[in-house]
Amino acid sequence: MRNRAGIILIEEDKLALIERHRQGLHYFAFPGGGIDEGESAKQAAIREAEEELGIVVAIQHKAAEIIFKKSKQIYFLVKRIGGEFGTGSGEEYGEYDPAHGTYLPIWMPLEDVLNKNVVPHMLAEFVVRSHREGWKKESVVMIEA
Repeated sequence: MRNRAGIILIEEDKLALIERHRQGLHYFAFPGGGIDEGESAKQAAIREAEEELGIVVAIQHKAAEIIFKKSKQIYFLVKRIGGEFGTGSGEEYGEYDPAHGTYLPIWMPLEDVLNKNVVPHMLAEFVVRSHREGWKKESVVMIEA
């Protein structure tokens, strides 16, 4: 499994997420994807934000790292500096493929995040808590069983 990079984008107390319907499941995921060979995690997060959301982001700092089986997922707190939300043109927006399901960029009010199926759940909890209590400059490491 390859490592992944994702973003945490909050504007007006709303979190940017991707609503997914896939193989009978309905869930919300943080924007992000695989880190390509020769690419840093930061570069991948910036690229994925543009592909999935249609926006340009600036990295504020690394917020969290999730160790999952044999891969890492690295998430960065970002701010939007350009682009138009919802205009992503990544490969996931091509012809509908039932194996990959649907992708819909949405804004979810932070007060709803813990009541919806936001994955990874431990990251959703961390984001809501950090937004409420203040973001720490050092990133946290979480291990998902």
